[in-house]
Amino acid sequence: MTSRKLAHMALLIASATLISVTAHSQTGDSVKMGLIVPLSGPWARQGQVMRVGAEMAIEHINETGGIHSLGGRPLELLVFDAGDSVERASNAAQRMVAEHPDLIGVTGSYLSSFTLAVSEVTERAELPMLTLSYSDLITGRGFNYIFQTSATGVKQAQDALPILMGLAESASGIRPKRIGFVMDSTAASVAFVKPMLEGNTLADNGLSLVVNETFTPPLSNAAPLVQRVRASQPELFLLLPTAVSDAKLLLEKLNEFGLGKGALPTISNGSAMGDPDLKANVNAEFLEGVMSIVANWGVRGEEALSQEYKQRSGEPWLTQNPICAYGHVWIIKTALEMAGTADKHAVAEAIRTMDISDGPARYFPGNRIRFDEHGRRIDAELLVVQWQDGEPKTVYPEYAAIADPIWPSR
Repeated sequence: MTSRKLAHMALLIASATLISVTAHSQTGDSVKMGLIVPLSGPWARQGQVMRVGAEMAIEHINETGGIHSLGGRPLELLVFDAGDSVERASNAAQRMVAEHPDLIGVTGSYLSSFTLAVSEVTERAELPMLTLSYSDLITGRGFNYIFQTSATGVKQAQDALPILMGLAESASGIRPKRIGFVMDSTAASVAFVKPMLEGNTLADNGLSLVVNETFTPPLSNAAPLVQRVRASQPELFLLLPTAVSDAKLLLEKLNEFGLGKGALPTISNGSAMGDPDLKANVNAEFLEGVMSIVANWGVRGEEALSQEYKQRSGEPWLTQNPICAYGHVWIIKTALEMAGTADKHAVAEAIRTMDISDGPARYFPGNRIRFDEHGRRIDAELLVVQWQDGEPKTVYPEYAAIADPIWPSR
């Protein structure tokens, strides 16, 4: 067994123990909040790192005096497993609100489909929930107790092209004119591309579409897709697989056809293209130069937090999942300070009226926390990360960048 797997197993064992310690060692004066994420099934690793981020925040808050407006009462985290299906996520949420009516807030659920189900339950319980999930439906149902800190899927699609065009021009001095898409048929990929293809979006950005290919995963042969890309010669290439196996095939074939290692500006969307699992399955040389549009990541100024996270989790870098969980706990702490009472309705109202540019705002692109009437964060911005020297590093915007973007010159 590798040292990384041993570290990860040790983390799981320690975390399982912590459920019991957290539930029984805190005093009755603690203020309770929930974390509901997948801790079993195929998404358990993502849920586990979110848990690490949330637990770090709880410890940091309590080490600095707890909730000051409540006389220093500690904040306690109760953790719930959303499992591996929408049904299990919904059932876990129902148990959560039934067994813990004193919860003042909750964060989770990783997958948008899980968050849609969980937030149905938390809405009925009038329990405020913070999420990083992207789906526009989450905050498009007229709910009053759900708050989305990431830019929605549609907004990401609308904002991505101007960002990429500007990045290309500033890095290379040339604005791309030809764009190509290769994507899988999953809802996440389709939702990201659809707004770009509708109306005059491409024309408004001076782009002509030269290749547009969709495949149904799992992909068995990437050669025909990559041959079409090479033949059409896009200057901006959006590559949108959601499975590591598909990404591996496509990146290997791009390299074989002379389009890899940064030769063709290749951009993805979401944290999957920057996940450590990808590096474990794909030659690091094939990843070099690949970019991804993300809602959050490790940025300049978070070096100490990133180092602590890596030591605790055994993970090689800080992704959007743990940093958002960390920031969400701090938002709830700030709401409690504003409310001055451990009441879920008062906490929800404090989140609705919050307008801060410090504290937890430091952990979200845009560096400002305020929400519109739908629960969407008004100032949510996007980051661009790029694989450089074996690690996905933030390269945009400049205030957050850890490295300069690399763009191939032609």
